[in-house]
Amino acid sequence: MTRVLLIEDDPAVRRGVTLGLRRRGHETDAVRTGEDGLAALASFAPEIVLLDLMLPGMSGLEVCRRVREVSQVPIVILSARGDDIDVVVGLEAGADDYVVKPASDELIEARMRAVLRRVAPPLTSAAGSPEASTTVGDLRIDRTGLQVFKHGEDVTLAPSELKLLLFLSASPGQTFSRQQLLEYVWEHSYYSDARLVDACVMRLRAKIEDDPRKPRYVQTVRGFGYRFGPL
Repeated sequence: MTRVLLIEDDPAVRRGVTLGLRRRGHETDAVRTGEDGLAALASFAPEIVLLDLMLPGMSGLEVCRRVREVSQVPIVILSARGDDIDVVVGLEAGADDYVVKPASDELIEARMRAVLRRVAPPLTSAAGSPEASTTVGDLRIDRTGLQVFKHGEDVTLAPSELKLLLFLSASPGQTFSRQQLLEYVWEHSYYSDARLVDACVMRLRAKIEDDPRKPRYVQTVRGFGYRFGPL
């Protein structure tokens, strides 16, 4: 059973998603506004948040930003449009994934499970089992404790950011396409979802790079994807 906080203003969608989650055994708290969602974050202590972007009053984007100020709980955006620019902004604000509405109970469940698996036992690289700890320059990645340190200071990463870094750093110097990263890190693959990777890389660089505009650790391979460096 997972504690799920649903923030959705449409009563029909709120009712349908809540019933679907509860049928699958999840403890669910459903609220209408962003303000109520932030209050429930403290009182209900969810393990995952499903967040509509078009909310009355405080927008879903602002809710996402405020949640990220106090918590790294996984956030899945609910969007009526798969090409909505707000989805991209939401991912950049700290969301871990998105689901286009209307969505089946099975799809929502699958995306939730994928997000919740992201902080899991260390990943196996293409070359085999990675070392328990990786140190490059002033960056140390503790695969056993699932922690990242920069200049000896603990760096707090969201689930998708941590899993992406674990996967890339397990095979230093090897380039992975966005499609491969979608399959390994997000566990699904749709062409438009390449923005999940780019938004996550942007957030990760902001936390681990001295200069995100000139990344040392998560490097872009133009026209293909990303690799972990330096080589």
